[in-house]
Amino acid sequence: MAKVQKKGLVRIFNAYKYSMKGFKAGLENEAAIRQEFVLATILTIASVFVFDGVSQLILLIAMPWLTVVAELLNSGIEAVVDRIGTEYHELSGRAKDLGSAAVFVMLVLTLLTWVLILVNNYTSLLK
Repeated sequence: MAKVQKKGLVRIFNAYKYSMKGFKAGLENEAAIRQEFVLATILTIASVFVFDGVSQLILLIAMPWLTVVAELLNSGIEAVVDRIGTEYHELSGRAKDLGSAAVFVMLVLTLLTWVLILVNNYTSLLK
């Protein structure tokens, strides 16, 4: 028999509960998620002091949090691969490597965004 799908506010409440459960599991079990969460929090606070315009503020805040999103997804991939088995398999390794590469790309993009905005906003002060 098919599973009965919840509707309306019950579905939204359940989705929220599952999301918080996943977020809690990530923070409890993954050092990288904790580290990137702390970094994103610090950069969010710092962005208020360095931005020049709404577009910059959006980028300065969004990039580190998108890195947290990538790390959450990467950790999910790793959990599924580890659940399947601990023996080496080329596809399992590839899945983990691809997830790691996604996080790396986000970290580089975050760094690049911050550096370019800081250089743009503060090079005139150095002259």
